[in-house]
Amino acid sequence: QVQLVESGGGLVQPGGSLRLSCVGSGFTFSTSAMYWYRQAPGKEREWVAYISTFPGTTNYADSVKGRFTISRDNAKKTVYLQMNSLKPEDTAVYYCNRQGYWGQGTQVTVSS
Repeated sequence: QVQLVESGGGLVQPGGSLRLSCVGSGFTFSTSAMYWYRQAPGKEREWVAYISTFPGTTNYADSVKGRFTISRDNAKKTVYLQMNSLKPEDTAVYYCNRQGYWGQGTQVTVSS
């Protein structure tokens, strides 16, 4: 069965960086577009970033453009989200997604 397992969240100060990882299994990772979403307390889940299959075209929500970078390593069946210049408003549970399947999420808290 499809499984997505996120990791890498934590507490970071404003302006700091984190790298999230999501390992996929139970499907052909290399031929799957992958997404990152997030859900802040009291808010709806929102799309953050997208990466296609080869050649790995990317797209970002305006709120993270220029600060976040999505990438993938097909050999490791892993998609990453590098988050720089973090802001308190980036605080949320971050989820990996592939065609309707979700991971369990990883908490990111940006606070001084």
